[in-house]
This record gives sequence, C-alpha cells and structure tokens, in this order.
Amino acid sequence: MSAQAGTTTGPFATYPSLRGRVVLISGGATGLGAEFVAQFAAQGARVGFVDILDDAGQALVETVAATGSPRPVYRHADVRDLAVFQGVIGEMADALGPVAVLVNNAANDTRHSADQVDEDLWDERIRVNLTHYYFATRAVAPMMRAAGRGSVVNLGSISTHIKLRDLVVYRTAKSGVEGLTRALAQELGPFGVRVNCIIPGWVMTARQLAHAVDAEAAATIVREQALAPRLMPDDIARMALWLAADDSKACTGQNWVVDGGWL
Repeated sequence: MSAQAGTTTGPFATYPSLRGRVVLISGGATGLGAEFVAQFAAQGARVGFVDILDDAGQALVETVAATGSPRPVYRHADVRDLAVFQGVIGEMADALGPVAVLVNNAANDTRHSADQVDEDLWDERIRVNLTHYYFATRAVAPMMRAAGRGSVVNLGSISTHIKLRDLVVYRTAKSGVEGLTRALAQELGPFGVRVNCIIPGWVMTARQLAHAVDAEAAATIVREQALAPRLMPDDIARMALWLAADDSKACTGQNWVVDGGWL
C-alpha cells in the first residue's frame, strides 16, 4: 500500500526477512517518511515512528492499520532534542522489541538565502538535518550489535550534487550525511551492522508540490531527468526496503541514487 496519492502500484517485491522486524523511522508522519511507514508495515514489519505532527501521525496509524498491516506505533518527539529523542527510541524498543532497522529521515529543507543564516539558524538546521542521524544510530547500535545484524538507512539529497541556491545549510548537512554513512559503516561493520545512504532526486511529496514545484521547476525536472516520469515517494521507499532487507546483506557504506537519471 502507499501513503501518498498518485504513487505507482504494481507487482513489487516482498521481503520475507522484513516480516516481524522492528523498524524505527524519524519524521514519519508525512511525506517520504509516511511512505516508509506504510511500505515497511505492508512487508509485515513492526514499525515505530516519531514526528512533531501529532494529528498526521495518529491519522497515519489508523490508515495503515485499516489495510490489515501491523499497526504502527507513533510517538511525539522533536529530533532536535536529543535526550528526548533517544528516550523515545528506548520506549519504542521496549514496546516493539530491539530495533533492527533505523531509517534516519527527518529533515527540514525550508529555503533561506545565505545572508539569512546566523549562528542560531545554522545550529538549528544542522541539528535537524544531520546531528540526530548520528545520535539515533548510537542509540540503536547496541541492539544491533547484540543481534549481530542491523541496517541503518540514511536519507541524503540530490541537492548536494546539483546547482541550487537558498539551501546552504541543508546542502552542507546532507553532504555530512554522506560522510557519516561511510564512517559509521566502517565502525559498525565488524558487528554485522550495515549503513547506507539513499540520495533521492526531486520527489513529488505533497510539501514539494505545494511549495516548490512551480512551472519553472517542472520544466527543470523534464530537462534534467533521463526518465520521463516524476519521482514518487514509493520509488524511494522501495530502495529503503531493499537496503533494510537481507537481500542487500553485502552492501554497506554506499550512496544509492534514486533520481530518474538526473546525476
């Protein structure tokens, strides 16, 4: 099933290794995160997710449960508050079991000019787009080491690799996500824990369609993508499923680009 209107459907893969596994997703109430919640639950995973959008989070729980998938668990948590976020991760593990898959997804790509960036904005945007990725991984790593396996999926961004303005802190943070992925893959690999980064192209979430994809942007997508169809949330979610499943057990420390051939 899909959480997003307009996403594609079809005879896509089922991953037996995901059934019953505990998956934790940050920023899961809307957009790409909501698609992750729905897709992992449809695989039979036991999904917990956090967000600050409580109404959307609770509505998603009911939507997913109504499909017959395992009922997700939602908790309010601001990922910028590391102590609270790590505490909620512990609560999720108590409720669902040790975390086997972590999807670091929460982010904020609100535009700003370079002249608008002061110390407070810099610190806040780095915190929401990069810092919590590390500390969430640190919180679940002991569970994964104890199990002898685990998968961490970090969300990067095509914005790091293309010409864009008004995203200086976001692009800096997402560059850091790629470096963090490589570093953690080396640190955690000896314990059977894999760490990978997905680099999505311009995905047609409700937020992007409402605030960013105007006529000029639409023309850019047509010009830059090698494939004609616009990217939908489920295109990215299917890569996350594969990286979380045992099918990709030999893959770690890599950037997986899902951009319709833009780069």
